[in-house]
Amino acid sequence: MPAEWIWKNGEFVAWENATVHVTAHALHYGSSVFEGIRAYATDKGPAVFRLQPHTQRLLNSCKIARIDVPYTEDDLNEAILETIRRNGHEACYIRPLVFRGANKLGVEGRQNPTEVVVLTLEWGRYLGNEAVEQGVDVQVSTWRRPAPGTGSSLAKIGGQYVNSQLISMEAHDNGFAEGIALDVSGFVSEGAGENIFVLYNGVIYTPGPWSSILLGITRDTVLTLLQDFGYEVRYQPIPRDMLYLADEIFFTGTAAEITPLRSVDRIPVGSGTRGPLTKRLQEEFFAITSGQKPDRYGWLTYARPT
Repeated sequence: MPAEWIWKNGEFVAWENATVHVTAHALHYGSSVFEGIRAYATDKGPAVFRLQPHTQRLLNSCKIARIDVPYTEDDLNEAILETIRRNGHEACYIRPLVFRGANKLGVEGRQNPTEVVVLTLEWGRYLGNEAVEQGVDVQVSTWRRPAPGTGSSLAKIGGQYVNSQLISMEAHDNGFAEGIALDVSGFVSEGAGENIFVLYNGVIYTPGPWSSILLGITRDTVLTLLQDFGYEVRYQPIPRDMLYLADEIFFTGTAAEITPLRSVDRIPVGSGTRGPLTKRLQEEFFAITSGQKPDRYGWLTYARPT
C-alpha cells in the first residue's frame, strides 16, 4: 500500500504530488538508476538491511550511467531513514530512484536535470507468501541476458530491465512464477530479478559476473552465511543441465529474499520441496533481520535508534 510521504529532491512531498513531466528523459530512454532495499520489523523498531552497500551500489550505478548525483551517500542514507520515520513504517520496501528529468529529448541526456526520490511502501514477498516454504515453479527463458559489452550488468539501470520484463512476462504467460535467463554462451545467468544458487553433490555453484549477473547484496549475504556453514562455493559457468540434476536451487534478492525453486521446466528440483540447506539459510537470514539473533556482521541500520 502507498505511504503518505515521498522524499523528492531534498524535500518531502505527498505521495500523490510526487510527479514528473511527460518529457522526462528517463520515461523515453530508460535513463534511471534504482535500488530495492528492505526494512524489517524488530523489537528496536524498523531495521534497514544492508543500507550502506545499497546506497554505494546506487552511486556506482550512476557513475556507470554517467548520471551526476547532487547528494552524498550520507545524504541518501539519512533521506531513507527519515522517509521510514515520517511514514511510520515498522517494516517496508524502499525504492531510491535517480533519473534524468525533463528538458530536452534525444538519446544524449546529460543536459537534463537529475531527479532523486526515495519512496517506501508495504510490500510482501515478491514471489508470494507461500513461496518461501513451498518453493516456486520456474522455466528457463528463451530470452537471454545481454552479452558483456552490450550493457552493464553491474549497474541497476532502469532501461536494462526491459530484458527482465520479457523474461518474467514469458514465464507468467506459460504458467510459471519466474524465468531463468541464460547468458550469451548458453550458461545459467540469473532470474529476471534474482541471483541463483545451485546445490549439487554437496557443493554450491553460482554464476560470476562473466555471466552478466548483477552482483546482488542478498547474494553476498548468502555467500557469507554459506562460509559460516562450511560449504564449498564454486563460482563458475553453470550448464543448463545442472538445473535438472540439482539437489536444491534457490533464488536470492531483496524482493525475493531466499526463495527455493520447486521445479525447473516442470522437472522437480531434488524432492520437489524446500531442501534442508535452503531452510537453514532462511532461518539464519530471518533470525538476523528480525533481531532474534545477534547482528554479527553489522547488517542492520535502525531507523529509530534508541
